Amino acid sequence: MTSDAGLASWLRLTLAPGLGPAKIRELLTQYGLPDQVLSAPPRELAQALPRSAYESLESPALDSAVESALAWTAGTGRSIVTLGDAAYPNRLLEIPDPPTVLYVRGQLERLNQPALAIVGSRNASAQGARNAERFARAFSDAGLTIVSGLALGIDGAAHLGALEGRGSTVAVLGTGIDVVYPRRHDKLAEEIAVRGALVSEFPLGTQPAAGHFPRRNRLISGLALGCLVIEAALESGSLITARAALEQGREVFAIPGSIHSPLSKGCHALIKAGAKLVESADDALTELAAFLPEAGAARRTLQLTPGDSAVDSPLLSAMGDDPVDLEALRARAGWPTEQISAELLRLELAGRIATLPGGLYQRLH
Repeated sequence: MTSDAGLASWLRLTLAPGLGPAKIRELLTQYGLPDQVLSAPPRELAQALPRSAYESLESPALDSAVESALAWTAGTGRSIVTLGDAAYPNRLLEIPDPPTVLYVRGQLERLNQPALAIVGSRNASAQGARNAERFARAFSDAGLTIVSGLALGIDGAAHLGALEGRGSTVAVLGTGIDVVYPRRHDKLAEEIAVRGALVSEFPLGTQPAAGHFPRRNRLISGLALGCLVIEAALESGSLITARAALEQGREVFAIPGSIHSPLSKGCHALIKAGAKLVESADDALTELAAFLPEAGAARRTLQLTPGDSAVDSPLLSAMGDDPVDLEALRARAGWPTEQISAELLRLELAGRIATLPGGLYQRLH
């Protein structure tokens, strides 16, 4: 890892206003390491840097920011990894715009392990969240690290599923490493920091902002061998991640859904554009087999259709796969309302259906 003195130079460049990763890489190509950049003749440096960046290099505010970052690394399980470190994720070196530094909490080695990104809607359906959790666990059991963005919905379910398996998970933040967003994922973030890793390219204290998350998405796909999309509207951050994955040469997978659900439109568009349709964990694992840590490792096959009959009810067949209301169920099953209500309660307690807003019910596979 970079020494404190060397890290301070990296931080001074990355924390200077007006210097993005592309400009910093240009300076590194021209001068060498950051301390060589900062040691360049003042007149030459003034011409090479944006005015705001040059004027900030010796400012008390920048000194304080660098000192705070260095002090942060003194905590257990905290690292700042630079482009010059051997521990820097190899797969990020393959993308067009790798971050100059990464702030990491947790198990640094997770960033260089075979990984699969799982992304999807923040407003996931009960079935979508269930798919994310179960598929993530299957991939985790196969030895893959699951990468996602700690958001509500599909992201959170994927992190939870990964932690239930033999592998682990990496959460890429759109905030500073010391800021958890959304706040309701505080506990999940702490568990990931212990059993996996949290990672961010943003300086300490950076609060959530709309422009941060598309930028973060390229790292979610960049850290992984492939990207699985589970539920996504046509205009969504998940499709931004999928496009980044394609541009980075990663495999893209998508789970199909109901033709009537807006949350299926994005996945269907990806499949039409060439993404691999996924109905089981093995569909993706077959594509990634060469990268799995254990050749020929036993796989936990997970189909989208039910694999058991813990609850066998004619009402499940009448429900179909799309959300349905009580009136439609009464017409399809030919049962009285009281009987349908009782059966719906039994199925919900058994975990076979979910109650949705608006008086709708949906079958869980």
